[in-house]
Parts: sequence; C-alpha cells; structure tokens
Amino acid sequence: MLMMDRPRDCRTLLLVLFLGNMVKALDVPLDLPQPPTITHQSPKDYIVDPRENIVIHCEAKGKPHPSFSWTRNGIHFDIDKDSKVTMKPHSGTLVIDISGGEKAEAYEGVYQCTARNEHGTAISNNIVIRQSRSPLWSKEKIKPIIVQEGVSLVLQCRPPAGLPPPIIFWMDNNFQRLPQSRRVSQGLNGDLYFSNVVTEDSRSDYICYARFPHTQTIQQKQPITVRVLNMDAINETMAAYLNDTDLFGDDPAEERRPSFLVPTGSTSSKMVLRGQVLELECIAEGLPTPEVAWSKVSGELPTKRASFQNFQKTLRIVDVSEADAGEYRCTAKNRLGSVHHTIRVTVKAAPYWISAPRNLVLAPLETGVLTCRARGNPKPTISWFMNGVPIENAPADLSRKVEDDTIIFTEVQTGSSAVYQCNASNEYGYLLSNAFVNVLAEPPRVLTPLNKVYQVIMNKPALLDCASFGSPLPGITWFKDSRSSVLVGDPFVFHENGTLEIPVAQAFNSGKYTCVATNSFGISENHVYLEVKEPTRILKQPEYKVVQRNRNVVFECKVKHDPSLIPTMTWLKDNGELPDDERFIVDSDSLTIMEVTENDEGTYTCIMNTTLDQDSASAELTVVEKPDAPTDLELTDPGARSVQLTWIPGDEHNSPIKKFLIQYEDALHDSGTWHNLTEVPGTKTTAHLKLSPFVHYSFRVIARNDIGYSLPSQPSRQYRTNPAAPDENPSEVKGMGTEPNNLVISWKPLTGLQWNGPGLQYKVMWRQMHVDEKWTSVTVANVSKFVVAGTPTFVPYEVKVQAVNNYGHGPNPAVIIGYSGEDLPVEAPEIARVLVQNSTLAEVYWKSVPAKSVRGKLQGYRVYYWKERSLHKHNGHGHPHHMEQQTLTFSGNRSHGKLPGLHPYSLYKVNIKVFNGRGEGPASTSQQFETPEGVPGRPAFLRVTDSNLDSLTLEWGPPHEKNGRLTGYTLRYQSVNNSNELGHLEELTVPANETSITLHNLKYSTRYKFYFSAKTLKGPGPSVTEEFATIMDAAMASRQVDIATQGWFIGLMCAIALLILVLLIVCFIKRNKGGKYPVKEKEDAHADPEIQPMKDDDITFGEYSDNEDHKPLKGSRTPSSGTVKRDESDDSLVDYGEGGDGQFNEDGSFIGQYSGKTERDTVQGHESSEAPSPVNAMNSFV
Repeated sequence: MLMMDRPRDCRTLLLVLFLGNMVKALDVPLDLPQPPTITHQSPKDYIVDPRENIVIHCEAKGKPHPSFSWTRNGIHFDIDKDSKVTMKPHSGTLVIDISGGEKAEAYEGVYQCTARNEHGTAISNNIVIRQSRSPLWSKEKIKPIIVQEGVSLVLQCRPPAGLPPPIIFWMDNNFQRLPQSRRVSQGLNGDLYFSNVVTEDSRSDYICYARFPHTQTIQQKQPITVRVLNMDAINETMAAYLNDTDLFGDDPAEERRPSFLVPTGSTSSKMVLRGQVLELECIAEGLPTPEVAWSKVSGELPTKRASFQNFQKTLRIVDVSEADAGEYRCTAKNRLGSVHHTIRVTVKAAPYWISAPRNLVLAPLETGVLTCRARGNPKPTISWFMNGVPIENAPADLSRKVEDDTIIFTEVQTGSSAVYQCNASNEYGYLLSNAFVNVLAEPPRVLTPLNKVYQVIMNKPALLDCASFGSPLPGITWFKDSRSSVLVGDPFVFHENGTLEIPVAQAFNSGKYTCVATNSFGISENHVYLEVKEPTRILKQPEYKVVQRNRNVVFECKVKHDPSLIPTMTWLKDNGELPDDERFIVDSDSLTIMEVTENDEGTYTCIMNTTLDQDSASAELTVVEKPDAPTDLELTDPGARSVQLTWIPGDEHNSPIKKFLIQYEDALHDSGTWHNLTEVPGTKTTAHLKLSPFVHYSFRVIARNDIGYSLPSQPSRQYRTNPAAPDENPSEVKGMGTEPNNLVISWKPLTGLQWNGPGLQYKVMWRQMHVDEKWTSVTVANVSKFVVAGTPTFVPYEVKVQAVNNYGHGPNPAVIIGYSGEDLPVEAPEIARVLVQNSTLAEVYWKSVPAKSVRGKLQGYRVYYWKERSLHKHNGHGHPHHMEQQTLTFSGNRSHGKLPGLHPYSLYKVNIKVFNGRGEGPASTSQQFETPEGVPGRPAFLRVTDSNLDSLTLEWGPPHEKNGRLTGYTLRYQSVNNSNELGHLEELTVPANETSITLHNLKYSTRYKFYFSAKTLKGPGPSVTEEFATIMDAAMASRQVDIATQGWFIGLMCAIALLILVLLIVCFIKRNKGGKYPVKEKEDAHADPEIQPMKDDDITFGEYSDNEDHKPLKGSRTPSSGTVKRDESDDSLVDYGEGGDGQFNEDGSFIGQYSGKTERDTVQGHESSEAPSPVNAMNSFV
C-alpha cells in the first residue's frame, strides 16, 4: 500500500504546483462580477459597554453589491422585528440602540454576518457579544483579625467575577494606596500577602477595591481590621477579643527560614498559549523577610521579553513562543536558609496561518487551487465550507477535488462560482477565511408535490420543500402570496437544496408560497401552502401540594390551544392512569381529589394533546399529618437529681419531627397538672433530665412537626426524689417604703418545685445602711412581703431574704439596697431670673433646693407658666386673658429650662415646684416677664366693596394676632391678562388706622391680583392673596348684543341651518337605499376608537407636567362679582420657603418638585382666558 500511495501523493503535489503556476499566470480584469468578500468585521470576542449602543461591524464588497443578513445563536436574526436594531445602508453593520433603557444583556449571544449576492455567500467569524459586568460585592461581616507580631498573614480579596476580570488594588479609607514592599505585596489573585507582620501593620482600613475597566466602576470590599500584638499585649487583651475575633499564633514568633505562601509544594505547572503573556509568581514568608530570585533550568531567560515585577516576586514574559517552554525556578532565601520551587511551563498554540486561501477568478474549463495551511498545538483540523454550508453537504462537483488542506478545481463550468470558507480549529481556538471561486444545460424542474399543505406550530421552525433538478444547478427563489416581491433575508433561511426555512414561524407567515427554480435554460415553479397554528400552552401549571390528610386538594391545569385543532386532556398519576375512585373528579381545567389519604401521594401530570403538538406539566402531592404519639417511655440511670428518659417516636406522616416536648406531673405538690420540663431536637430519642428534690415525677413526651403537636404519650412510671435543703432563695427581692415611716420588703415566692423539702419558710433580714451593724431578722411563711415600721424617712437599708425548710437553709442570699418611704418636699425653689430669648421663647433659671429638704429621691422640677394678658392698650389690666396654665417637667437636678410656644407682646407669670416619688413640694414665688413684639398674623379678610370701570374699592380686617403694635399695611397688586400672564407689580403703603382704600386709573374688564399684609416694628407678616376684576365697558356690551339682533345676521344663520338640513336628508335617503360610503367596509371593520364606549379599564390619566400645573378645568367660570374665593389658607410650608409638593421615595430619595412659584410672588400663565377657580388651583396639582 505504501508503494502504491507514494506515487499518487507525488502526482498530487506536482498537480498542485502546476495549477498554482497556471492561476498565477492568468490575467483577469477586475471589473467582472464577483462573489462577496468581507472587508471588515468586529472581533470574535466583543465585550460591549452597557451604557453605549452596540455596533457589530460587517462590511463586504462584491458585484453586484451584496445583501446582508445576520444570525444570532445559530438562528436568523430578524432585524425588522426589533425596532431597536438597524442595519446601516449599503452595509451589514448592525447598530443596536439601548439608550432607551433596554438592557445590553438581552442582546448577548453569538452573532454571524452573511453577505450574499448572485455569485456566492461570504460569512463572518462568530462574533461573541457579551456585556461587561461589574457585580456588587456580596455582603459579609468580616471579624477583626488579631495576629502575633512576626508571623505571616494573608488578607483575602476574592472579588466578584466580572467581565472582563476586574483590576484589584488595596487602599485605605482616604483612598490612598496601601504601601507595598518586599515584606507586604499584592498577589496576582488580588490577595494581600505579609511575609511577616509588624506592629505598624495594625489598622482598621485594609480595603480591597475592584475596578471594572469597561464600565469604569469601582466596587469596595468591607474594611478589614488587623491588630498586630506582641505576647504581652496578647496576654492583656485576650479576654476582650476571644469571643468575637479570630486569633492567630500561640507561641512567640521567632526568626525562621523561608517557605512559600504561593505556590504550594515544591513543584507546579502552568500552561500558556503562544503569543500571550506568561506570569509566574512566587511569594514567600519568613523572618527576616526573604528575597526572591528567578532562573530557567533548561536555558536562559529571554531578556528582551522578560521582566520582574512585584519586588521580584513575579516573572513576566510577553509574546510567548514555543521556545519559552521548560522549567523555571524561583528561590527565596534569608540568613536562616533558602527554599526552591520549580514551575513547569507548557506552551500550546491556537491555530495561526501559514497560508490562508486566496480568491480565485477562473474562466470556464480552467483549473485552480485553494490552499489552507495553519499550525497550532495540537495540530489544527481543517474544514471546508461553500457559501457558508459544509462542503460535504454542498452539491457534488466532479471538477472539484478536496485534498486535506487543498481544493483542486479542474475544468470548471459556467455557473460554478461560489465562496469557499476554510476553518482551522483546535481546542484553543479557530481561524476562518473566505475565498471565492468566480465561474454554467438542463432546464430546471421541481420535484416537490404540487399544492402540498404544511402545518406548523407557531414559534417552531417551518420547512417548505422545493426539491429541484437542473443543469446548471438552478437557483431557487421563493415568493409569498403573489409574485410581486422576492423573499430575502431574515426571518427566512434558504437552504442549498431549495428548502425555505422560517426559524420561528408566526401567524402572519401563513399563506401561499411559490418556489421558482431558474437557470439559463428555463424556469419552473411550484405552489405550497403554510398554515401556522397557535401552540398548545399550559397557562397555569399544577403546583406542588402539601395537604393534610382528609382534606381536599385541587390541581389546576389551564390550557390554551389553536381553535382549529382538537385537544385532548389526560391526567396521569405516577405516569399511569388515575385510580378508579369517585373521589377523583376531572374537570375541564382541573383535577380535584376529595378527602385525600396517604395512598393518594404521588406525581400528577396533565397532558394536552393535539394533532401537531402537546404540552404537559406535573406536580407532586404530599399528604401530611401530625405525628403519632411517642411510645415505650423508659426511665434509666436513676440519680439523686437526674434520670435518663428514652422513647420510640411515632409515625412522622411525611413531615419531619422538629422537636420533642417533655412534660412532667408533680403528684405531691400539683397533681393533675402537666408542666413543660425541656425540649430536645427531633433527631433524638433520649433525654437526660435534671430533677429537683422532694418531687413525685411522672413524665410524658409530645412530638411536633410543621403540622402541629401529636397526642401525648402514655405517662411513664412515677419517679420520686428525696428532700433536701433549698437550692435557691426567693428572687425579685425589693425594699421600698410606702409611707414616710415604713419599709416594705417584698419577694417572689418559690414554686413547689423549688421547695426541695417540707416546712418552707422565709428568713427576712434588714439593717439601716451605715448605721446598724447587726441584722434584724424575722421568719415568715406563706407570704411574699414583710413591712418594717418606724423607720426614718427615706434612708437606705440593706435587705436580704433566705429560704429555709426542715432540711436546712438555702444559700447565703444577696444583699439588696432599698429605701424607706418618701415624704413631700418642704422647700420651694427660688427663681433666679427669666431670660427672654425672643417673642416666643424664654429661659428660666432657678436655685436648687437642699437635698435634705427633698425628703426622698429627687425626680426633677416642674415649671408652671401662664399668660396673664396681652400688652396691647385695649387689653388693660381689667381685661386679663384667662389662658390655660402650661407645665413643663425637667427631670433630674436641673437649674434652668426653656419655655417655648409663648405669645408675642404678652405678660406671663411663672413658678416652680420640686417633686420626688411621693409628690410635689410648695411652689416658688411667681415671677412676671414680658415677651417682645413679633410679626403680625395674616389680615382677617380682604374683599372688594365697589367695582367700577377703572377703579376698585378694597376693604380689610386687621389681623386676629397682631403680636405687637401695627405700623401699617402693604398692598401689592398686578394685572392678569387673558393668557394668565402677570403685569407690572405695583406697591402701596397704607396707614395702620385705615380699613379700606380705592384704587383709581385701573383698566376696565381686567383681573387684578392683590397681595395684602400687615406689619409691626418686627417686620411684615404673611399676605392674604385675592383676585378681583373691574367691570366691562357698557357700550361694548351693548354693541355685542346689537349684532345678534341685526336682520342680516339672523338671515345668515337661517340659511346655514337650512343648508345643513338638506344635506342631512340626502344622506339619510342614500343610506335607506342600501348605499354605502366608499370606506363603509373599512369603517365597519375598524371602528373609530374615539367613539367606542369607554370601559373602566380604559380610563387612564396623563402624566404630570410642570407647564400644565395651573391649567383651569373646562367649564370653570369667574363669579359675577369678579372675585375668586380661596378654599385653602395661604399659610402653608410653601409661604415659609419649603414647598409641600416635593415627594420622596421609601428610601428617602427626592422624586419630584413642584416647579411653580408661590402665589405670594407671582402666578404662572394659564392657557384659558377664564379666571382660575379654586377647583382649578386644586386640580393643577393632581
């Protein structure tokens, strides 16, 4: 065989060389028609910025100019269906607009561009579109790290996986990079390595940052706290950090020889691709800090391409080649020794070109060669394609011969032009190159049966056959419904065998399709029909059910299907038929199981079948119940105060037992009552019970799962414990007097379980603190308090209560400090001064009373103050204001307090009392103080009393709250035209004694807006705002009326009415005769949506717009008086500079702000000429 194959291989080689020379010698004009050639395309791996539009390049040339189409994830990409995707004119470049808020990740995938014309099809590389990602760091609580001085430390970064990977760096709270050195450095993985730590490394702001290059965003890890301690400091602070920190190191750190933190072990390996960057890293720890050196075991380091980084810890080699493979050694050493690590580097290679195929232009009967040679490690596999289809699937051609990486064309015929693609690939990548062969007597015939009907489900592929035969090979063209337009581009896929594929069939794809097979000798056509049916879909799937026994369960299965297809609904249980049981009720869209039992458990599946498709969904039924009661209680290992209890659990009924509750009954002290003793997890069936003395125990166990508690088990046998002295004393011991001369000692009595023996009594002991040395005691029984009489008022006592029974005393009780009873204070505070801060706030100062006079625990001071009268002249001493007394309480030993909410320009009185737990002492002497003037309130009213052509008379009332002596009024006003624009603002000052004013020289029939405020020496108060209008000119009104009474005007109106009536009669007669308007059918089919009856669902509201805030409602009118009344007071937050229209989200972020100005300053223009009403004003904010 070898002897036979070798001459053939030689002949092939000679033929290739000969053909190569022939092609090279051929001189072909460049203006001949030619298949497409792709001239520019996006990179294979294309990471896009989610904030910018996605542009996928695909440019090609050819004659005629090629048309373009795209695939996404192997399926034709319908650009017309997505308004956000456009293709540049005369180009295949796609522009995806994501500026409207669309997510770039929705367009991720593998894209491929197709450029085609009548001579062939060229394809681009697979362009992988991926959105750059910068995910947030997962939240974590990082405990402080305590580390012994001198040991090594690694602070982990572990950033979130981004695309592309983030750039890592460490900084502090001030965004300053942390200093690095031979001792402290960052590894390639982002972790921070300390060869040894020193006390200066202690800090609380080790922060790892991850910067994502595409989005230019930075994510921050939680700060890490590191405390470096020497052994003395560790001994002092161990207790403070032992409970909530990690502790590193037990023995003093001594000097030590180096060892590697990264990498581990003595050897490791690394693979790198040809042309990439090789980075080798060795980070060592030791004391003193080790030094790192690099060498290549099997040769020299490439000095021009190699560099050392990170304080010699990283070896970096750029533009790696096969010669860089081998063993590299890193050595770390200090004065105590050295350590080595060997890294074995393997260099692989993605395919790279040796000779890419070039375009061929051949004349009929000419010969040519396409050569595709590539190298790689491992060796690449060569694949050939023709017009984007694997060449083995392309039509056979005797003039073409494929020899591995070479295609030989012999005596090509007219019409065999095509674009060939060569794909060289291995496990590390691929190369794709397009090269066209630019070069045709049987008329075509269509073999597919005539008028064949294809039925397909929507969103499924539709394949319409057009098998044809002809020589030259006929071209297949498809038409839909008519021959007016050829089907080209997405969403259609045209196969080499003539089949038309619609990857995702839709309802509008239904209809008649015509395929036409054509070559230079003739034409043939065929008709087929496509019917696209609605898919069968389960809209509401049955859900997993957990049901308690004896209850009902319903599985819903709501389905939608094409109305022309006959559906069949089937229910299965565990992939078999439903049980023949009347409890199973099958409805049109549900399955009901009545009174479920354990046997009903399983998987239930609903299946909807049609002649074209089916859909199914399953759900599981689990029947649960409360657990059965535990059984077989047994007591073992008896002790004086303990016993072991074991039991056997009952059935869980598909709900795991969460816990067991152990209860006891004390037949001696509380027979018939069960008390909770302890709980154990549901996984245990035994419990070690701690018992009390002098109790006759019986035990029972209750199980609990998610459904509830089981019935109690049967009681265990009785277990009795022997009496003993009390183990504990009464709790909640208190000493507190209820009268000035007593002390009440109280406590919480012991329960029967705490008696430990018969004859329980309480020994109550007390003594006056710092006075008595000996304890006074009394023994009592069956009580919970004891009253000590004849005590001094409010003095401290030491108190304790001890339990005693017939078997001895309880433990030595704790001493409690109590106080005898309090009495009312005997002295009154003295007011030092009252400092008036402003017209509404004063501060009072007083002298504290002596501690002895309090006769109890000082609780604080109460300040009583009230308004005596106003300081206005008409409010003399004969007319005091009877205002309610106000009280402020100041806790503790205070000596001053503020009195808010005062009325300006008023006389106040104040007194003070001290109080303790029993009550208040006598009041201090009342002291008077006056508040100064303030700004006045709003005038009581503003109205018009007389309205003329050019004048208005205004009347007002003084403010109810003058807050001082009025010095006058300020009146400002401006005109408002029909467009609600404001005119020039006029301002007048009115004396304080005036209550009306007449404004002259105004414009007739004009609205005016008035702003009126009072003022004192402190300044002006808030304004009252009103609108009034002058009356219309009487002559003009008369002329308007006269026009309507003129004869010519009446005649004109009658003629118009008569003409309209004649037109209506003609239309009515025509309709009764059955005539229709030319667009009658269209009107019937598409009724005007504006005359459709409005549904409740159709009611929507327009979006808020600032420029429409003050539009009046339709139909609003100005009252005849020309006055617009205000429903709301002008005294709002808006008048004080803080508008009430701003809104905030739940997180506090500002989401809106009313942009209009306040009425006090100006008014925005109205689009209506009518005066705005209060309704308009309110609705302008809706």
